[in-house]
Amino acid sequence: MANAKKIKRKAVLFGLGLDSDGHKRITTGENFKLVGGTQETHEHMTEKVIKLNEKIKARGKVLETVSHEEFNDIAEEVGLKKFDPKNPKK
Repeated sequence: MANAKKIKRKAVLFGLGLDSDGHKRITTGENFKLVGGTQETHEHMTEKVIKLNEKIKARGKVLETVSHEEFNDIAEEVGLKKFDPKNPKK
């Protein structure tokens, strides 16, 4: 494996607002892209992703270096809830 290239990981958060008021909204950042939603929904997504990135940075990490478990913990801290397909209304 002397000639093996080191693969650089890249992580991106993608948010999709499914409600609409007729406007097309797209917000991008260093590691995220948010698309759609009403003004309220889009602002909510933007707020959450910014808080999530701030908490990751406060831990001295970047999105690519956060484990799944740590990501879930941080997401819960900023008020995001994991979707449970067995109980979609929760």
